Amino acid sequence: MSIKRIGILTSGGDCGGINGVIKGAAQMANSMGIEAVIIPNGYAGLYNLIDMEKVVVLTPERLDMIDAGIAGSEAGNSRVKVKKIEDEKKYERIKKGLEKFNIGGLVISGGDDSGSVMVDLAGQGITCVHAPKTMDLDLQTYSVGGDSAINRIATFVRELKTTGNTHNRVIVFEAFGRYAGHTAFRGGIGADADCILIPEIPVDFDIVYAHVKKRFLARIERSDVKAGTYSIVAAEGVTTATGELLYDESAGVDAFGHKKLAGAGKYVRQQLEKRMKEDPDIKEFMKRTGMFVPGVYKIPEVREVTPGHLVRSGASSAYDTNFGKEAGGAAVILLTKGLGGNTVVKVNGTKISYKPTAEVIKQRHVSLDIVSFYETLGVCFGRKPGDYKPEVLEEKGEIERIH
Repeated sequence: MSIKRIGILTSGGDCGGINGVIKGAAQMANSMGIEAVIIPNGYAGLYNLIDMEKVVVLTPERLDMIDAGIAGSEAGNSRVKVKKIEDEKKYERIKKGLEKFNIGGLVISGGDDSGSVMVDLAGQGITCVHAPKTMDLDLQTYSVGGDSAINRIATFVRELKTTGNTHNRVIVFEAFGRYAGHTAFRGGIGADADCILIPEIPVDFDIVYAHVKKRFLARIERSDVKAGTYSIVAAEGVTTATGELLYDESAGVDAFGHKKLAGAGKYVRQQLEKRMKEDPDIKEFMKRTGMFVPGVYKIPEVREVTPGHLVRSGASSAYDTNFGKEAGGAAVILLTKGLGGNTVVKVNGTKISYKPTAEVIKQRHVSLDIVSFYETLGVCFGRKPGDYKPEVLEEKGEIERIH
């Protein structure tokens, strides 16, 4: 397939690794004699391309201005569902914009929502290839941004233990994760968190409290200076034992119709405080450890921390930068081979794997089998621990490598 110019578009939430996609795609295009340009501000920019006077060409000199190791996107993102645009001729408008700038194919980096738009565009005859990107890690393949978010969460939770130990606090860290808890789960494990609450498991707060009481109190009691902390990582999409999803009614919905979630950390804190106040053992514990002050300090402090977009910001992990460059570069190769409508899965030397984007964007959840593994190690997930039954297998064939 003869393509002289490609457009690079990034969509959805910002995260680590996206600039790696942009540089990888542009560098691969340049090496193949293809010009690469930026379509700014995601699908909003694609819709308005026809009205733009010019586009930025990613020459080697312009690419030097992009740091692949910085999170966020040089191209700019937006949350726009093209199908919802109130314009009967929206697809014709998009095609005319592409024709205006002689763009023969698109490299689109985004998650499940953005990927669904890409599938829609491909169905309208617009040539595009998907470089998977979402810090939620809920696609069927690895996606740019996941490793960076996990590392950020783990770093924050580890560092918060210093303030937790200083004040004998239970720290509840609220992380992103609407329907899938991959980053909360892996970030929490990476920080050696005591309790991890994810959307896949409705939370029984009596079980959480029992775990807090046993572990947190014991730490303080055995400390020679009577100091200790307990850390909880709660995904924003955590649900109660009755299946209630916590969200802010006043925040409305986003462009894809999802309710904006908020308040999981606060809710967890309130549930623990309520149980502490009702538990006579806590008053005795406070007295026994020299912390009780009548009318002032009756129960241990529980604090929620909501880092929000700090988890998305800053630096990309080296892994995401690597994967981003590979996904971006491979996407260009798929375009030149007429393989639009697909997602780059991985690059293994000269082998580039891909799958139809419609399949890749089907939501993937945290495996409850791996949850059971960590429950045997003592981590609380807000439920009665599952029965972990390991099956030991000898690896056959080529071993999958991370690096």
